[in-house]
Amino acid sequence: MSTLLIRNARSIVTMDGENRVIRNGDMYIEGQEIIAIGENLPYETADRVIDATHKIVYPGLINTHHHLYQTLTRNIPLAQDCSLFDWLLTLYEIWRHLEPEDVYLSAMTGLGELLKSGCTTSSDHFYVFPNGVSEYLIDEEIRAASELGIRFFPTRGSMSLGRSNGGLPPDEVTQTESVILRDTQRVIEKYHNADRFSMLRVGVAPCSPFSVSRDLLKESSALARSYGVRMHTHLAETMDEEQFCLERLGVRPLEYMEQTGWVGDDVWYAHGIWFNDSEIHKMGACGCGVAHCPSSNMKLSSGAIPIRKLLDAGVKVGLGVDGSASNDASNMLWDLRMAYLLHKHELQERGLTTNETLSIATRGSARVLGWESSIGSLEVGKAADLFMLDSRKLGFAGALFDDAALPLTVGATQADMTIVGGRVVVENGMLVGVDEEKLAFRTQLAADRLVNSASLRLGIDYRKYRG
Repeated sequence: MSTLLIRNARSIVTMDGENRVIRNGDMYIEGQEIIAIGENLPYETADRVIDATHKIVYPGLINTHHHLYQTLTRNIPLAQDCSLFDWLLTLYEIWRHLEPEDVYLSAMTGLGELLKSGCTTSSDHFYVFPNGVSEYLIDEEIRAASELGIRFFPTRGSMSLGRSNGGLPPDEVTQTESVILRDTQRVIEKYHNADRFSMLRVGVAPCSPFSVSRDLLKESSALARSYGVRMHTHLAETMDEEQFCLERLGVRPLEYMEQTGWVGDDVWYAHGIWFNDSEIHKMGACGCGVAHCPSSNMKLSSGAIPIRKLLDAGVKVGLGVDGSASNDASNMLWDLRMAYLLHKHELQERGLTTNETLSIATRGSARVLGWESSIGSLEVGKAADLFMLDSRKLGFAGALFDDAALPLTVGATQADMTIVGGRVVVENGMLVGVDEEKLAFRTQLAADRLVNSASLRLGIDYRKYRG
């Protein structure tokens, strides 16, 4: 078992139960586990000693919602300035051309960006399986996560309700329910590891109320609970979704979830903007979680999550970047600051404090994923998942009065070092063991192919700005 000593950090922001900030701190790690935190720890014989002088150490940020494949379709001119439904209709025509290598490259790039922005654990919601292409696409992003060394929580998504049956997605990117359920079972049995310091857990995640059938929702919840894995889906993201549910299903989105078994402490929803007060209290009572995706919600003009009401009602809330096509980045530090500023704007004096916002991205996200016993804070017995910022950078000059608040008030976009489970995966701001320039080149080639394929097929220039 390898050992690691982080020595003489300017400060260690623990985000423990007391929100301690340890000055001139050390941290000793054996394998994945934090063994000791304090000053002048007597572990000089560790296999590796990192001099963290001038560095501020934070718990790793935890991303509760993403669509990594969308890394190949960001900054598409034709998809700018669209509401959610129009945005989806535009991009489905590109996503239908996805191939296994595209999924691998998009995951390498998206997860790499996350690691470089202080994220140590990421979920992903993968639900696009084009007809005639391998069913094992989610396996490609699991391969990428393993190579990069990030703690990963992929969810096997699905779409069964195509346009011919009243759904939103084209039929070509949907699957039959028998195929979906069979492969979801395969993914759980092959990959899910519930161990405390597992690097890979798996969830079940039909896409949304407007892309799957009632039967699939029921069967998916039953399957997930039979294996003891968590459940995830989009919900209450836009008023369009609410109207769809009322017109087609006769109920509001959350009531539909109740009818199909999708309410409980093993469930988390992406977005959750348009819940009413009674729904919020119900979610708090039953333990549901919500992934808050501020940048995506702002870009798609979906609205602002009722964050204070959710927190006051006891709803578990975590932070998410959402798919790169709806925020054009996979940067957790960016979304951390966005969340802080958004709710200051929306709620004025009742907006989030810096501590509340950082807590949502760490402890809160860990609770949403059901992983709070192992990640989300820097404490003895928890995983050594952390990132560091160098306090000597010019952008921090004149601001070194509250180290815990620094990435929220002043802002940061890149970690100097990221450690996952005691393993250094970002050093000097660069991914360890990855040729970033080569990866960027290959990813752009894949993106060009996808966009060109859609443009040729439809006779539409996707590079042309809609406005």
